[in-house]
Amino acid sequence: MSMAPQELENSASKYAADAIKADSQGAIGMAISGYQNASDTLMKLMRLYPDSKLNRIYTERMQKYQGRIKDLRNTRAGSVEPVVDPNASPEEQKKALARVQPNNQSDQSLEDLILKEKPNVKWAEVIGLDDAKNALRESIVYPSKRPDLFPLGWPRGMLLYGPPGTGKTMLAAATANELDGYFINVDAASMMSKWLGEAEKNVSKLFTMARGYCEREGKPVILFIDEVDSLLGDRNSEVGGEIRAKNQFLSEMDGVNGKGKELMMYVIGATNKPWSLDSPFLRRFQKRIYVSLPSTEARENLFELYTSPLRKSSRVSSLTLAKHFDGYSASDIKDVCQGAQLQVVNELFKSPSFSEPVEGQAPLQPREITTTDFRNIKQRRKPSVSVEMVRAYHKWSEQFGAL
Repeated sequence: MSMAPQELENSASKYAADAIKADSQGAIGMAISGYQNASDTLMKLMRLYPDSKLNRIYTERMQKYQGRIKDLRNTRAGSVEPVVDPNASPEEQKKALARVQPNNQSDQSLEDLILKEKPNVKWAEVIGLDDAKNALRESIVYPSKRPDLFPLGWPRGMLLYGPPGTGKTMLAAATANELDGYFINVDAASMMSKWLGEAEKNVSKLFTMARGYCEREGKPVILFIDEVDSLLGDRNSEVGGEIRAKNQFLSEMDGVNGKGKELMMYVIGATNKPWSLDSPFLRRFQKRIYVSLPSTEARENLFELYTSPLRKSSRVSSLTLAKHFDGYSASDIKDVCQGAQLQVVNELFKSPSFSEPVEGQAPLQPREITTTDFRNIKQRRKPSVSVEMVRAYHKWSEQFGAL
């Protein structure tokens, strides 16, 4: 009977801890044996769960173990440098342990995730996406300003889903900018890179910290979790640490949604793959908001915004460009405008008349950007979102969308 993933994780952790202890005491043989046992256990875990998101972390851990084994074998006994010097300062010991232990975010204060200053993103800078803006306003901004108008409460969990580069992060930042509160930006993939049981602890610490800001200062807190599918994906091939982290998230979300009705704490999750989320997690996000590709009008405004600082021909029409670049995301359009500028700058540098600026003389400027330049870029730069992807988002929205 094979061991459960939790048991394998715990076993690997114990082997590693014993190896580090032996290493610090100069017991080379025991240290090598412990590091090797930890590596073998991780290898078994990866073979049992080949699709686990944590396998990259396990691989990195094994490489550190094997590197330490090599150091110990290539160094004679007595002259080997211990992994931890008992006479070293706590800070030096921590750095030494990093040679064989993975990067541990729990050593970093979660306070570092707090943006003390509100994001400098205003609603006007988020082009288009009117439905998404309205949904966030009525769910977060209005209740924060007039909670007395919501006797039945208001949504605390919002899921922003859609193609990459459509402005999900900007929407969350613009919402936070309108509030007198805090904006906590977290990458879910980083939370899941915790080592052996740390992921669920990190989830708990994160929510505890956010609630603390609400309760102590009475200010709203937006907890923005990017790539939330890394944390809340389906359960087909997950290992013990992932299961515990997901269960912890469910528990924390239930606390946000059900307890303390006046608590101004909001959780905004963002994902490019909403179909990978389990139904229990979808229920915790009462608002599920599709952040779509920009419309023709939005693309026109985006071209107007991104070409305004550029030297372009008067014949360049933002509306013409908007029609020409149908299917391009907001991020794609910014890249296209940047590419047009790079093209004319490249020509300037390669020009025979180009020279370094001379003091007292106006430097040479690139030629004006033309519509032809944009057409040339379109031939080389395709949209990052395919028609098939857009259809998949529309299909998912028909089933699970909730504005």
